[in-house]
Amino acid sequence: MLNQIIIVGRLTKDITVNKSENGVKVATISIAIPRSFKNSDGQYDTDFIDCVAFDNIAENTSEYCSKGDVVGVKGRIQSRMVEKDGKNEKVVEIICEKITFLSSKKSLDEE
Repeated sequence: MLNQIIIVGRLTKDITVNKSENGVKVATISIAIPRSFKNSDGQYDTDFIDCVAFDNIAENTSEYCSKGDVVGVKGRIQSRMVEKDGKNEKVVEIICEKITFLSSKKSLDEE
């Protein structure tokens, strides 16, 4: 069996690192990935993928990346049940094993 995924996209917001109840550093990251084909209206749709990073990966990404930066994420897909508004809801997310900083929006603006 294999559970591995690689995505490349832009960060949708600046990253905030929080600590869990047991002291683990956690960051929830949203990546925007435009589709490679147009929809029926002639527009490119975008997928927004939620990712979770822990400890050093979370810290380094929040320190060196900001909204609009392009990153590559290697990880695994995980699903879990979450209670929301009194109902159980299935959440699917990527657990980050590695994040590669590909381009910074700041460096593009400076050129």
